[in-house]
Amino acid sequence: MVDLKYVLFCILPLISALTWLGMLLAMFVVWESQGSPHYVSMDPNQRIAYISDIGAQQLQPLFIAGACVTTVFLDLSFAAERWLRHSGRLARNISSNEKRLSALSILFAVFGTAGLILLSIFDNVSHPDLHNGFLLLFIAGYVISAIFICAEYQRLGRKYRQLRILRTSFWLKLVFIIVEILLVAVFIGTSFTSHKNIAAVLEWIIALIFTFYVLTFFVDLLPASRSQRKNFNKAMDQATNRVTCRRERRDRSSAMDRPMSQTTDASGAV
Repeated sequence: MVDLKYVLFCILPLISALTWLGMLLAMFVVWESQGSPHYVSMDPNQRIAYISDIGAQQLQPLFIAGACVTTVFLDLSFAAERWLRHSGRLARNISSNEKRLSALSILFAVFGTAGLILLSIFDNVSHPDLHNGFLLLFIAGYVISAIFICAEYQRLGRKYRQLRILRTSFWLKLVFIIVEILLVAVFIGTSFTSHKNIAAVLEWIIALIFTFYVLTFFVDLLPASRSQRKNFNKAMDQATNRVTCRRERRDRSSAMDRPMSQTTDASGAV
């Protein structure tokens, strides 16, 4: 049964992803429709414009607005996921480590938000050094955030084994981390070796892949709209029982090892 009140939470990442994708398509279409102009921020032999090259021109207001809407709604998706997990509409965190990982993922997402908004304001024509620094903050913030939330989901998936959606989200985010890190490494290498056209293409690809990362939060929030609290309470009881049994086995094993070590120490003393 679908609970319309919680469907609204699922819309948050959709707004973020569609805004980001729409902004990118609008910027590229406008650049193409103008005859692919060569901007002052581009190298002499550069034929393909960076997103920042287009965003530093007459489309800067669109760039700033798109960056703000995308990141604000993405951060709201992070906050919604945390609240829904705390309230029991999603699988609850059992350990304090999971809660810490969730908090760190939100913190670094905020860093990524600041990086994207600021790089859209401080363009690469008037403030190239600041722009590049904020670009690094944006990429690093969201990649590190993804690593923390991936670690949280990996732990949740081990405890809530019957909830396959946790494993699905974990693998989707892990693929994003691996692909983005590889592409960013090549992007940086080509940027500093004067292969600007290759670097520009990679930047557009990296930006498009970010859209799919945002959409993974729709997958995360969707169960809250069609689940009942008692189902997650039952799953939490099962997960808690598994954790308790694991701790009891570990305690029994430690208790058995302790007398043996004491006997060995006594024999050595004699």
